[in-house]
Amino acid sequence: MAMATINARRLGGLVLALGLGVSSQAVAQTGAAGAPGEADETPTFSKEVAPILQRSCQNCHQPTGIAPMSLLTYREARPWARSIRDRVERRLMPPWHLDGSVGIQAYKNDISLSDDEVDTILNWVDGGALEGNPADMPAPLTFPPADGWAVEQELGRPPDFIIQSTPYTVVANGQDQWWEPEIEFEGFDTERYIRAAEFKPSFPGGMKVTHHGHAYLRAKETEEGEERPRAVRLVGMGIGKRWDVLPEGVGKVLPPGSSTVSFNIHYFPVGEEVTDLIDVGVWLYPEDEVPTKITAGEQQFYVDGTHRERLRASDILIPPHGSLVLEDQYVMEQPALIQSFRPHMHMRGTEMSMTALYPDGRRELLSNVNRYDHNWQIAYVYDEDSQPLLPKGTVLMLRGKWDNSAANRINPDPDQWVVFGARGVDEMSHAWIGITYLSDEQYDELATERAARETDDGNEQ
Repeated sequence: MAMATINARRLGGLVLALGLGVSSQAVAQTGAAGAPGEADETPTFSKEVAPILQRSCQNCHQPTGIAPMSLLTYREARPWARSIRDRVERRLMPPWHLDGSVGIQAYKNDISLSDDEVDTILNWVDGGALEGNPADMPAPLTFPPADGWAVEQELGRPPDFIIQSTPYTVVANGQDQWWEPEIEFEGFDTERYIRAAEFKPSFPGGMKVTHHGHAYLRAKETEEGEERPRAVRLVGMGIGKRWDVLPEGVGKVLPPGSSTVSFNIHYFPVGEEVTDLIDVGVWLYPEDEVPTKITAGEQQFYVDGTHRERLRASDILIPPHGSLVLEDQYVMEQPALIQSFRPHMHMRGTEMSMTALYPDGRRELLSNVNRYDHNWQIAYVYDEDSQPLLPKGTVLMLRGKWDNSAANRINPDPDQWVVFGARGVDEMSHAWIGITYLSDEQYDELATERAARETDDGNEQ
């Protein structure tokens, strides 16, 4: 069984964090849409455009989604045709900020549009945004109710238990606000394993004001002299990411006994007073089932490890109209399998990449988020066969960039000095990486399976 402790050694100056990603309902329910069958045929909504919207847009653009309008039907989408064209042409929508020209390109939750799909949208609008034959419409998708669980739809069952925060009222106008309630949790008599967890603000108000949040399970004080178990991070939420579904056979340990669940919630006022309650749902493996791989889940490596408070203020310092680049490297002291990559910076952040330097000297750029947008905290979840498999001794290198100039379209004020801080106008520098540490035996088994699969793929070609 793989160890669930952090076994990477820092070498130098950015921030690395570890975490597990999520899945995409819309990607799972539909396949990719293609361009029109005839080169001279004007695309229609029913035949060519609706399948694209289903795969890449409707998970948000539906009555219970976070988007400001629904795009389920032609009647709903037609008034927004010009806006859709503009956002798609500028690659602002759908939100997918990964560099498509380098690194791994196989992701479970990839909602990006191909060049052909972009052309289809543009040609549809330019051709009059026609409806076409309603009989060509694909079967509609189904979505969980506004107050329902997205993971329930994916796993086919409700959460095994739910923890609810105490209420907090976010003022109509003001600066960033935080709420950190602690809730009693009776727990279980035996050790259990988490398969998935979801962080759900109240609908619709809580969804509007919740910027991000975390929920940690903390064991109560033990007998004198006994070591207190580490906190278990149940789930983390950011705009565009609310749940973690671990791969089949991968689990997170839920220790037995009573404990507390601590919430750390970051709110931002939106012009109306909102009272929010956070629900965290947790899905467990069956009581008699032990996963083959154990993960510690989402973790963070800061710039100076455990002494991060000492260097935070001096680590990020960006002058007015200036820029900043930070790098850091970590040595994997155990083999590891990476499931996802999610950079986290604030409004001046523009790019973050993750590169592996293998013990044999090979260097591989795994992922580069070159159009980072603080308004979307996307976890890029690798396909099973594409998950980076890192042997012991691999150096994992991260590189982040910040732009405090007027060229940064979401920069609130390029005339200000920018330092580290929790507010949106301050800056941060870390990544959430979905990582599971492996035993040597598990690594050898996975490496052998991949080598055989690559050989089979080569023979087929």
